[in-house]
Amino acid sequence: MNLLPNSSKVVLNILDKEGAMTHKDIVNKSCLAPRTVRYALKRLRERDLLIEKLNVQDMRRIIYHSKAPIIMQGNDKEIHQTRSEITH
Repeated sequence: MNLLPNSSKVVLNILDKEGAMTHKDIVNKSCLAPRTVRYALKRLRERDLLIEKLNVQDMRRIIYHSKAPIIMQGNDKEIHQTRSEITH
């Protein structure tokens, strides 16, 4: 199985922590280039880790949600292992 690129991990992490965002919001929050964010979102879609919904305030924009937010269980080691299972 192919590993996710670092940019996809950054985007997934932001969506987990911050909640639903548009492409532009993700670019601003991550400081990644817009093209890099598009690629990261594409890879997350391929792995079925995203939910995409139309923005009702602006139907031209898509809002991205993390499909599988990390559930914090126990200590940091367990949390890290859970994250690794999703991103690998």
